[in-house]
Amino acid sequence: QVQLVESGGGSVQTGGSLTLSCASSQSIITFNHMAWFRQGPAHNQRELVAQAPTNAVPYYPDSMKGRFIISRDDAANTVTLQMNNLKPEDTAIYYCNASSWRGYDSWGQGTQVTVSS
Repeated sequence: QVQLVESGGGSVQTGGSLTLSCASSQSIITFNHMAWFRQGPAHNQRELVAQAPTNAVPYYPDSMKGRFIISRDDAANTVTLQMNNLKPEDTAIYYCNASSWRGYDSWGQGTQVTVSS
């Protein structure tokens, strides 16, 4: 089974930036897409932050556009999430996701991001 390991989380003040990294034990080009999700303290479900399809342009939900950038390094089997102008509502556990061509999702353990006012 693929192992996904997130890193780079931490605590920042409003307006700060963080870059998260996800390292995959398996070649990421074997997946349909890589993505970042998050789950905030007041939410029961994980929400999509950014999606990076293999051989396609990234996708961002409307609510995420402008402050987040997802990038792939296929040779290194890593995916990063650059987060800028962070707000308290961005506080969440951020999860790396890999979705196979057959619809199977793999998840990392998550990394905590805390944004204070």
